[in-house]
Amino acid sequence: MSKASSGPTPGFLVWRLANKWRVAVDRALTPLGLTHAQYSLVASLYGMRRTGERPSQRQLADHTGLEALYVSKLARALESSGLIERTRDPRDPRAVQLALTEQGEAITRQAIEVVQELLQQLLEPLGGLDTPRTRAFTDELTALLDTPLAPSVPMTPSVPNDERT
Repeated sequence: MSKASSGPTPGFLVWRLANKWRVAVDRALTPLGLTHAQYSLVASLYGMRRTGERPSQRQLADHTGLEALYVSKLARALESSGLIERTRDPRDPRAVQLALTEQGEAITRQAIEVVQELLQQLLEPLGGLDTPRTRAFTDELTALLDTPLAPSVPMTPSVPNDERT
């Protein structure tokens, strides 16, 4: 039997950090009309475009780790805002390709600057963005993200015998 930890668990800290980051990004991007989730799409599109890609919604979902239906919903909202365009993939009529509009690219560049400034603030306790300590932290986060997680066999609630009848 293990001793109970007196401090927060790593899972709790990861959850808290993720929430802190999401809230900070949401607040910082509000003046640009973006949410953190929308930013993850436009920034990913921006980066993918720079490498010559024009991803489908499915590819963008895989890249961001967001559910495909959520990416579709976000893409429609970003299209309504004039930030992205959605077109049918000529190689697969079932697939929808996404690309930034000129306005979307301009907003995304501004948003990336805002988020990079926030990231620098977040990583200041580790010495900043480009330090050995931050690179090691990034490697550790990557290792955790690369670890597959699968739920164990669900357990049925324990019910005393006299309550089953």
